[in-house]
Amino acid sequence: MRKITYLDAVNEALDEALGNDPRVFLIGEDIGVYGGGFGATKGLVEKYGEERVRSTPISEAAIAGVAVGAAIKGLRPVMELQFSDFITIAMDQIVNQAAKIHYMTGGQARVPMVMRTAGGSGTGAAAQHSQSLENWTAHIPGLIVVMPSNAYDAKGLLHAAIENENPVMIYEHKLLYKEEMDVPEIPYTIPLGVAEVKREGADISIVATSRMVMLSLLVAEKLASEGISVEVIDPRTLVPLDKQTILKSVEKTKRVLVVTEEVKESGFGGELVAIIAESELSMQLKAPIKRLGGSFTPMPAGQFLESQAIPTVESIEAAVRELVGGRDE
Repeated sequence: MRKITYLDAVNEALDEALGNDPRVFLIGEDIGVYGGGFGATKGLVEKYGEERVRSTPISEAAIAGVAVGAAIKGLRPVMELQFSDFITIAMDQIVNQAAKIHYMTGGQARVPMVMRTAGGSGTGAAAQHSQSLENWTAHIPGLIVVMPSNAYDAKGLLHAAIENENPVMIYEHKLLYKEEMDVPEIPYTIPLGVAEVKREGADISIVATSRMVMLSLLVAEKLASEGISVEVIDPRTLVPLDKQTILKSVEKTKRVLVVTEEVKESGFGGELVAIIAESELSMQLKAPIKRLGGSFTPMPAGQFLESQAIPTVESIEAAVRELVGGRDE
């Protein structure tokens, strides 16, 4: 199987969706000739034309409003917000309209729209372009929230999102765009709401999201040489959340580390911890549940300072060692 980047996997999924369903269209800033802020829509306007790949003025509120209206009328818009930070400008359309219209019409209307956006730090883009705000939308009933951690998942989850009858938010991490892995050339879907065990282990479960999955796998690989067996769980979708896969892993390992890049305070990592703490497994744990997350500070501009504000391979490794230090032999 050929290897392609995360970014190419997204581009390929969009290409396939546009080619297979005339109801699908793309909308966003600079997504036409320019190819999108990160290149996800490169070559698509030349292939499908400006009616299907619509570049817009710089107005996230307008992009989201058009997407909501088009979805209600039976189209399947895929909107792009260049940076997830700017979801703030479109919150009324997303939170008060897209998420609630199906409920408030008694099921008579649906909003099958997808919002793709780039989140996370690591590019030195400073406090207004480097946030991880996924928990904002995960808190809203009516929205599906997706966080692919690799190229294979990015393509399959995007196809599933476009086919879904509800509004789906997809958060893509900027630093994952260049990461490669095996991806089938044909269209495929990955069911929303199904977590994946990225690595089997016996001593501790790491539940991680987005880029933190990749860092956790690096830690697991390193510690395996020392006889520390780390299981890595990727929820893939925050909403709906596959609680059973997470709890099954915890039941096996009896130790848990939750790792997210978002600011730790009031973040989704706390929800993951609560699910475990409120389960019957809480009394079986061999160590307290630990979580790592971003510092409670605006993201610095310098890349060195950025690395001090989020979990790293080193901090994940240290947390694992702390939790398994007294493991049973």
